[in-house]
Amino acid sequence: MAINTLRGNLDGKGMRIALLASRFNGFVVDALVGGAQAALVEHGVKEEDIDFVSVPGALELSVVAETAAASGNYDAIVAIGAIIRGETYHFEIVANESARGLADVAARHKLPVLNGVITTNDEAQAMARAASGKDNKGAEAALGAIEMANLLKQLS
Repeated sequence: MAINTLRGNLDGKGMRIALLASRFNGFVVDALVGGAQAALVEHGVKEEDIDFVSVPGALELSVVAETAAASGNYDAIVAIGAIIRGETYHFEIVANESARGLADVAARHKLPVLNGVITTNDEAQAMARAASGKDNKGAEAALGAIEMANLLKQLS
């Protein structure tokens, strides 16, 4: 007897995606968003099926993700942001709480909510994660969203 293996795929045709982005550290976030948008379109998501939502900072992403998830209008949500370590404890609070908030939304709504919020020690590390190409963490989050949406369809 063979084990039944389920895997998502990267076919985004017919999907509606909410792409949420923090404006804080916009010089990095803009590149991450560009990577996410390009990856979504490259894998079949129509531009008109991507709703882009801009919020002030990473902590605000979860309330918008909650609203988007509750609407029932999306196959997946991609949250993008950049938290760069400063001299205070604030970095840890924002990093931990934004991640927790997004994970809570995903679990509550059983919807892929991909966390594309990068956390780095400095601007150079942030820019490296936002570089164009396969290492762009925004693109990685977008591809994860497509794959997870397809996997959850198989499970339901």
